[in-house]
Amino acid sequence: MRIPLIAGNWKMYKTTEEALAFAKELKTMYGDTDVKAAICAPYTQLAALVQAFSGSGIGVGAQNVHFEEEGAFTGEVSLNMLKEIGVDYCIVGHSERRQYFGETDETVNLKLKKILTDSEITPILCVGEDLAQRDAGIEQEVVCAQIEKAFAEISAEDAAKVVVAYEPIWAIGTGRTASPQQAGEMCAWIRKSIEGLYDVDTCDKVIIQYGGSVKPENATEIMDMDEIDGALVGGASLDSSKFMEIVNF
Repeated sequence: MRIPLIAGNWKMYKTTEEALAFAKELKTMYGDTDVKAAICAPYTQLAALVQAFSGSGIGVGAQNVHFEEEGAFTGEVSLNMLKEIGVDYCIVGHSERRQYFGETDETVNLKLKKILTDSEITPILCVGEDLAQRDAGIEQEVVCAQIEKAFAEISAEDAAKVVVAYEPIWAIGTGRTASPQQAGEMCAWIRKSIEGLYDVDTCDKVIIQYGGSVKPENATEIMDMDEIDGALVGGASLDSSKFMEIVNF
């Protein structure tokens, strides 16, 4: 049985002081639940959040990692650095990383393989189409190609550990949200694509999230879709009360 995962992506927001204040608030609201929750924060906050959330059941994730062990990669962070901090999750291939920092399907694949081979960290793989691709009616082709390239040379056992976040680029930070039907349809296509690469058992284990202007007001409707197992939440995750409302969808 897949356990839903609600993960916040703070992007480049909050200082460590602000992050610790958030953690204190969230812990007072977070109780017994069948839903997993995590916060993916900037690197400077990760160690403090791991300590602050210790024993609470709330996970901590990084927003990126390099696929090389070490080297002359100014500004990058290695998997060993994340392992030392003790994070639970790591986002891979977010559309903003692809758009602004040159991420490609090939580097996404290298990062996935590095995380799965050398750590117990759970990768959150982001895929999604832009508005032109959706308007052209090729959104399924685009997203399924991203899935195929991301999972290249990854075993079925490892593939089952990946969280896939479907984030239509046209709905990230725009206030626009894919309809529950659009989101559910694409997530079903993603699962079918993974089944085609592996088998039914593997695809049934993969958690598939929706991301893109998820808010308390639309979380329940989105999460009611059969193939959606959670959400990757942007702006609403910066507010502890709003994030908790989504967790309690």
